[in-house]
Amino acid sequence: MVANHERGRNFMSGGTLESPIQFLKGVGPRRAALFERIGVRTVEDLLRRYPRDWQDRRETPDLSLPTATGSVVIRGRVLNARGQSAGPRLALYKATLGTARGKVECVWFKHMSRRFDVFAALKKEVKEGADLWIVGRADPDLTGIREVRVEEHYPLADERWRLHVARLTPIYALTEGLSPRFVRELAYAALETHADAVADAVPAALAAKRRLLAAPQALRGLHFPRSEAEREAARGRLAYEELLLLELAWILKRRQTRDVRKQYSYEIKRTLLTPFRAGLGFELTAAQRRVINEIFEDLRKPHPMTRLLQGDVGSGKTVVALSALLLAVENGGQGALMAPTEILADQHRATLGRFLKGLPVRVVSLTSRMPKKERAKTLERIASGTADIVVGTHAVLEGDVRFKSLRLAVVDEQHRFGVRQRATLRQKGHLIDLLVMTATPIPRTLALALYGDLEVSTIDEMPPGRAPIKTALAPESEAFAAARRAVAAGRQAYVVHPIIEESARLDLQSAKAEYERLRSEVFPDLRVALIHGAMSGKAKTKVMDEFARGEWQILAATPVIEVGIDVPNATVMVIQNADRFGLASLHQLRGRIGRGAAESACFLIADPRTPQARTRLDAMIATADGFRIGEEDLKLRGPGELLGTEQSGELSLQIADLFKDAELLSCARADADEILSADAKLLAPEHALLRRRLLGLYQSRWNWIDLA
Repeated sequence: MVANHERGRNFMSGGTLESPIQFLKGVGPRRAALFERIGVRTVEDLLRRYPRDWQDRRETPDLSLPTATGSVVIRGRVLNARGQSAGPRLALYKATLGTARGKVECVWFKHMSRRFDVFAALKKEVKEGADLWIVGRADPDLTGIREVRVEEHYPLADERWRLHVARLTPIYALTEGLSPRFVRELAYAALETHADAVADAVPAALAAKRRLLAAPQALRGLHFPRSEAEREAARGRLAYEELLLLELAWILKRRQTRDVRKQYSYEIKRTLLTPFRAGLGFELTAAQRRVINEIFEDLRKPHPMTRLLQGDVGSGKTVVALSALLLAVENGGQGALMAPTEILADQHRATLGRFLKGLPVRVVSLTSRMPKKERAKTLERIASGTADIVVGTHAVLEGDVRFKSLRLAVVDEQHRFGVRQRATLRQKGHLIDLLVMTATPIPRTLALALYGDLEVSTIDEMPPGRAPIKTALAPESEAFAAARRAVAAGRQAYVVHPIIEESARLDLQSAKAEYERLRSEVFPDLRVALIHGAMSGKAKTKVMDEFARGEWQILAATPVIEVGIDVPNATVMVIQNADRFGLASLHQLRGRIGRGAAESACFLIADPRTPQARTRLDAMIATADGFRIGEEDLKLRGPGELLGTEQSGELSLQIADLFKDAELLSCARADADEILSADAKLLAPEHALLRRRLLGLYQSRWNWIDLA
């Protein structure tokens, strides 16, 4: 690969896979600290830090045509080179390169320094007569590419260029201070000296059965593939290993749950459930009744329940969850309902108040923004058992919250809570039953991978009497006209403005500016209110209560209203800059309307600039089916992004793609089950490394994997 392999070997000097990366040649304490930021502490960590992408850096064949990405790779000889100033702070260095396809001007940019020549090192390599490879970006004009903004350059005199250009080149996720060139060369050197020492975690018999590459071969093929086929074979091998470890972890977690026994039991007494059902004012759907039976059957088993309840927006998950909570309460226990945001917790509190009216059930709220005295009183009620159901945010997880007899915890919007948070919640009540809910339905195969410790119940039917929601990409004027017509008919409307994630302050300014425009210019004759994330919990609840009572006709909002808001009289949803929202968020926002019998409409105001943004909007217009939306979202974003950083990190998947690798996942699950059926504690010699990797990845991360 590199003609002089000694260069790679000299980059490393002895050591083992467990050697700290600090002692590798060229690293040292400063760079070691930077590597630690991205989770690389040892040589093996470096080998297991897989590329996030690969760039085709073969020479650009035709400089007269634009490239798909704007990226250009050229090779040529420097005809002349010179530095020049581009203002008080910016310096340019230009070199005219003679290539087989004509002359190209190459430009380097740097910030000026009064203390030294910022181009001193560059001038030694980029000088008249030098042969170079250039990697950069270009905007072609009518005559083709004539100027390239240089990102990387490599002298042909140094054979290491073969790692960086004229090939499929690995691109690593880095942190500031680590250059792509340095990390690439360090990874190659580590492979040269240590890859053969990497033992196979996958048992030999299983590797032969699945026709897998050996681990050293897979690592080389993934980091520095000679072809797309080699890269995909290597990726598939390492993805299978990740999925096998994940499935082993899930099976162990499920077994551990089933091996323990609850200190309590349930009896369906109907002292609360019967009057609750009678007072609902509507019949439960067949799907709701089926799921309630599944949950009750699970609750009555001797081991703790761990179940996922998934159902589309508006399918009636809250009524199902409340039925389970009432079963716990009528058996002398307590229940907890936990939501990711204060506004959703407040909505749940209001919903429970409405459904439980007249029943002897004591419900309290617990959020982080409660006044000190009120919080102290609430904690006392929870500890003494005079509170039957606690509705709250993540504040329920805090150390000073102690229950007298917690039996069941319900977690709403499960994708926002990680495995570790589920375990923390469970510890509050010593082996309590756990029901987690999500309105982002996903295929069963993926549910097993993402929530492998959970049984799955699905509400696949919507309540009757709900009018379908019409969704359209529309100009602002058309959307606002529809909102005005809805108000004239006695209805209400939402206008949602996207969050500017980089700055809460800018987000607030932007939301307020939009509100002022709506109030003074667009709907000056209507009653317009504002709700945003920076408001206190009480202020948000006050606005929502007033909107629900019809005191406001238009509600200007940020995505804080994405989940949990139920105002049947609101029939129009206007989503500004809809191309800036994820597909799941768009679907959730749309779910805030269509909650009554009146016809509803969702207007997407957008100017999609990317194919992915266009695909998201097309999917929204094409279907209102949450399962199809969920699948499309997984295709577009991948499970990692869908789950969020913490949750996806807990799955410890670097290279596996849960959507693309569904077949691999199925194989890994079957193999994991077979392995643990034969060797429950992974004590056989052929499972020693598998055991070590499993504990290293999941024991501390989940606080549950125990093979002792």
